[in-house]
Amino acid sequence: MKKTYVGDTPTLIGQEVTLYGWVDTKRDHKKIVFIDLRDRSGIVQVVGMDDLKVLSSGDVVCLRGIVKERPEKLRNPKLATGNVEIESVECKLLNKSEPLPFPIDTDGYEINEEMRLRYRYVDMRRQRLQRNILFRSKFIRSVRDFLYQEGFIEIETPLLTKSTPEGSRDFVVPSRMQPGKFYALPQSPQQYKQLLMGAGFEKYFQIARCLRDEDLRADRGFEHTQIDLEMSFVERDDVMALDERMITKVVESFGYTIKEKPFPVFTYHEAMEKFGADKFDLRTEEDKANGILAFAWVINFPLFEKTDEGGWTFSHNPFSAPLPEHREKLLKQEDIGNIISTQYDMVCNGHEVGGGSIRNHESSALRSVFRIMGYDDGTIDVQFGHMLEAFRLGMPPHGGIAHGIERLLMTILGEDYLREVVAFPITAGGKTAVMNAPSELSPAQLRELGIEVIG
Repeated sequence: MKKTYVGDTPTLIGQEVTLYGWVDTKRDHKKIVFIDLRDRSGIVQVVGMDDLKVLSSGDVVCLRGIVKERPEKLRNPKLATGNVEIESVECKLLNKSEPLPFPIDTDGYEINEEMRLRYRYVDMRRQRLQRNILFRSKFIRSVRDFLYQEGFIEIETPLLTKSTPEGSRDFVVPSRMQPGKFYALPQSPQQYKQLLMGAGFEKYFQIARCLRDEDLRADRGFEHTQIDLEMSFVERDDVMALDERMITKVVESFGYTIKEKPFPVFTYHEAMEKFGADKFDLRTEEDKANGILAFAWVINFPLFEKTDEGGWTFSHNPFSAPLPEHREKLLKQEDIGNIISTQYDMVCNGHEVGGGSIRNHESSALRSVFRIMGYDDGTIDVQFGHMLEAFRLGMPPHGGIAHGIERLLMTILGEDYLREVVAFPITAGGKTAVMNAPSELSPAQLRELGIEVIG
């Protein structure tokens, strides 16, 4: 089968081509019929007669025709294929579509979210979402290429892991083979990537799936994907410099302009004093109109923050190390509110788009963190004994960073919601697109898992 993509037709004037795709729109002018034929590479106008009259929006077709140059006055500068049209020779209907649930020739913002996600496979046919999803693929490929060139090793970590306190509620999975026990889905690969540093890989990365049972909002969902990386024998500035080079190279390769390089650096205290928040927007109104991206770093966060009950919890995660000059405070559990961490966050256009730290790599330091949080040694050993043991068996100094891909791309593309850069997102009510989960299990499944649903 010789197939031509729509996007290639401007280079094939005068040639016969075979195109496969969907009817985007149809205009019947009695003697002449025009359709816009769409595939993943774009849209092209097709002109024909009776063989096109039976078609309607959503139909899947195979079309054979001649690529013709359009007259100067009839060209469409809004389309990459606007200088050509296809003169239909033969059109085969491969699958007749019922009327679509909503139009796909608009940007889609005006359509109810529940309807869009119920028919997400139709919604994604619109040009804006096609662009966003294709951009996501190209962006991740560029990140991979950069990290491979820098000597990183891509390693996958488990999706079935242990429930530990990392900041959000876990999604849990019952064990059929060990009734009454549960796995947890990873909130991040945090512990595994630190263990990989102990294994000696030095430079790890992963395009990692992460799941957190937390309240939903425009820039946060149950599932997200991280650009996750970790390095051994590094200090804070080493990680920040490598990551800034990656973001700069990848973002600029797509034609975007970064407001300031190197990225400006603010301490947490400076950010709160100047902007009233640790994520802020450095753009002017002119920058916003021109699609400028304003990246910045925030450093020197407090390692701990007060809980509502008057105790202490970590401000980012329990694995972040303090600044070297604050290590003794941590070990002695003194002046807790003034212990400063090695955490660094990247912000862009008012959003936090990445974060990381140099990690604790000594068991005494990690144990002190959990003691400050109110855990007794027995609980610490049950929850984190595997990490403490690893730290006693030759763990090197290490640190890393992770970028939430959805929030980063949402910011770059100027979208207001994560769902606009995700193929099958979760609805605002916590249901999956198309498949309408969560759903009930059958009594047989529940018995097999040893679970009884109450209430």
